[in-house]
Amino acid sequence: MGSQQMQSKLWGQRPKDWATIQEPTGKIGYEHALEFIKLQPIDKLLDIGCGTGYFISLAAQSGAEIIGFDATGQFIEEAKQHNPSVKFLVGEMEELPFADDSFDIVTGFNSFQYASDVKNALMQAKRVLKKEGKIVVMVWGNKEDCDIISFLKAIGSLMPPPPSGSPGPFALTENHLLERILEDIGFKILNVKDVDSIWDYPDTETAIKGLLSAGPSAKAIEHAGFENVVKSTLGVIKSYSKSNGHIVFANKFRIVIAEK
Repeated sequence: MGSQQMQSKLWGQRPKDWATIQEPTGKIGYEHALEFIKLQPIDKLLDIGCGTGYFISLAAQSGAEIIGFDATGQFIEEAKQHNPSVKFLVGEMEELPFADDSFDIVTGFNSFQYASDVKNALMQAKRVLKKEGKIVVMVWGNKEDCDIISFLKAIGSLMPPPPSGSPGPFALTENHLLERILEDIGFKILNVKDVDSIWDYPDTETAIKGLLSAGPSAKAIEHAGFENVVKSTLGVIKSYSKSNGHIVFANKFRIVIAEK
């Protein structure tokens, strides 16, 4: 059993806020990936954990054939509105419904870390890649480079303690675990880059909407209630408030690109 049932419940509650506010915060990572892989019209790309389709909107400009795949039906419905010519599917990333050697490129932006078994999810991605096909995986940068850890700690304190040994949100980043898993299952690492991602919200209301549209926030709300999560979020936001009223978090994303 994979992660679809649990993750779809958490991530599907505020799809429009995710689409308009939060998903664009990954744009610098999407652009780095596209610059490196140089998509061509003859390419076939699978985006695993495609969310509401922001990356796909950028990738589709290449003319490549793209399939968006996500655990969350509400995200897929939102993505279809922005990308009516792209095929989208709802499903389990650990049981991909595609034949072996189907894609030239597989991408996963802040998605593989939510798999029940990350190694299995990456092996599924490898299975559907053609020989010499490329995989692009984006995760958090180092903890010390991410202001958002203050928010993650705050909402984490509102959740039940995780089971012993459960991986945290930075597990794939620490000690370059992601790269080691990819190499262990037979990928050749081509490029690893940490990119700056500045989350600049124009005001407190927008910041709250964006931050609360993510799955971990939904989990905290489920356990502690909406008002308590908003109160905790406001406490964090104060430290990142600028004189012009903007809320700014300086973060990094790590993009790893490898070849089958």
